[in-house]
Amino acid sequence: MARVVVDVMPKPEILDPQGKAVHGALPRLGFTGVTDVRQGKRFELEVEGEASEDVLASVREMAETLLSNPVIENYSVRVEDDA
Repeated sequence: MARVVVDVMPKPEILDPQGKAVHGALPRLGFTGVTDVRQGKRFELEVEGEASEDVLASVREMAETLLSNPVIENYSVRVEDDA
């Protein structure tokens, strides 16, 4: 069994009101030195067997069609070690 992680982030040119809200709240909570915040999503998919190229291609298709909105979001797919 392998764990494949899909990280989804808003494209740089897209406004990120949730990230801006977090960025605005950090100084009020006493956290300083953060110059920007972008908020995204993380999906962890447990797949049968090894994370072969076919499995990763299928996960990329999932990311393209369901897990992200390719018009406004970018995504990345990676295999996470169990360590």
